[in-house]
Amino acid sequence: MARIIVLLKDIVDLTEMKVDPETRQPKTEGVKRKISEVDKRALETAIKLKESGEGEVIALSMGGSGTRTALLAALAMGADAAYIINDEALAGVDALATSKVLKAAVEKLGDYDLIIGGEMALDSLSAQVCPRLAELLGLPQVTYVKEIELGEGTLRAVRDLEDVDEVVEVDLPAVVAVVREVNEPRIPSLMNIMKAKRKPTEEWDAEAVGLSAEEVKASSSVEVLKVEAPKVDRKRIVIKADTIEDAVLQLAEAIVSEGVLER
Repeated sequence: MARIIVLLKDIVDLTEMKVDPETRQPKTEGVKRKISEVDKRALETAIKLKESGEGEVIALSMGGSGTRTALLAALAMGADAAYIINDEALAGVDALATSKVLKAAVEKLGDYDLIIGGEMALDSLSAQVCPRLAELLGLPQVTYVKEIELGEGTLRAVRDLEDVDEVVEVDLPAVVAVVREVNEPRIPSLMNIMKAKRKPTEEWDAEAVGLSAEEVKASSSVEVLKVEAPKVDRKRIVIKADTIEDAVLQLAEAIVSEGVLER
């Protein structure tokens, strides 16, 4: 019976986010939050492993007040329980501090066979949490995984290294980071969505997992000063011609002169 912990991060729905044209900063207020897409594929991987035998899937997240709502999707997909570290004092910490908090939460959860997360969250793209967590726990780690299979006390995985696939085998417990190509997440049925609200969900603060929020925050060395969209100055070139043929020639000449295409 495998006990699998899945690391999930809830982020703003990037398809609904807009940018303020004056400040060039993203407008996130009022935008719904959801599980990061690659993390959702990690969850699907864990559920499939559970379905191939007996087991338990536990969703673990470090977030805020909206995380509980976002994790309902994880419970609807098939996670058996959800645990959230929700502490305002930890808001904005970097990947190292986040990994320390997750380590403490994992140890509080007790025995486990496997920890799975996405290659990276689609808001920060840091790809650091899974490797850092594995290092802190002293566990083997397998990254860029697109196929996975559990054996008796071992894990066999196929790693996607762009121009070549690498097959590896490690002893359990281990930490795995999957890529987008690993699967396509399921869409929960209405019945499972209704059942999700009755599954156990628990929130902890830093003290509950045996940490000092002040010490954790002090270990965070990366500070995000601002996030803004790149400035784009359009040249607003207008092509005027009497015929379509002349317009096409002028357009082609303009494209070549801008270096977009070569003659």
